[in-house]
Amino acid sequence: MGNFFITIDQGTTSSRAILYDNRINKVDISQVELTQYYPKEGLVEHDLEEIWNSVVFCVRELIEKHSLKPEEIVSIGITNQRETVALWDKKTQKPLAKAIVWQDRRTAEFCKKLKEDGLEEVIKEKTGLLLDPYFSASKMKWLKDNLNLKNKSDYLFGTIDTFLIYKLSGGKNFFTDASNASRTSLFNIQNCKYDEDLLKIFDLEDIQLP
Repeated sequence: MGNFFITIDQGTTSSRAILYDNRINKVDISQVELTQYYPKEGLVEHDLEEIWNSVVFCVRELIEKHSLKPEEIVSIGITNQRETVALWDKKTQKPLAKAIVWQDRRTAEFCKKLKEDGLEEVIKEKTGLLLDPYFSASKMKWLKDNLNLKNKSDYLFGTIDTFLIYKLSGGKNFFTDASNASRTSLFNIQNCKYDEDLLKIFDLEDIQLP
């Protein structure tokens, strides 16, 4: 029976892995700082390969340092920067662009246009969120519009938790949870489902979401 739990904490400035014993006492921590990219004013990006490699490094360091066997690990949990958007190839698992970080403001004009069209209230009512570039939907819209992606069935959108789960499972699991989905501006908090009206507002009806 396993005696240890690992938490992956993938944040804006660093990735961490934390090891707990079966009484939930913290045993050890491994941490790697991340590079933030600022290609233009208002734009903030992360390298998804760097994120993945940093998570692998942190988890591996704990396992090797404490000589852990797979059967000794009860489970691995993930917490993450929630609104940041990832886009990757379904088959190769390779990123198709840098992640657009929650701080990024490149979609400010698009969000302003939606407000002028009177759509902020319906978004707020369904999601509990303000209409703002902070959240994921407008970032997904930007990636869809600005990358030459021909076959939409070949690529996947998600937040960082989904990207990590997909990679950790070798491409088998394309999952998220309500705490992440609810920060996309696409998730109806009344019925806990992606909302068709919201997908239409953001022109994201044809993308694959977890």
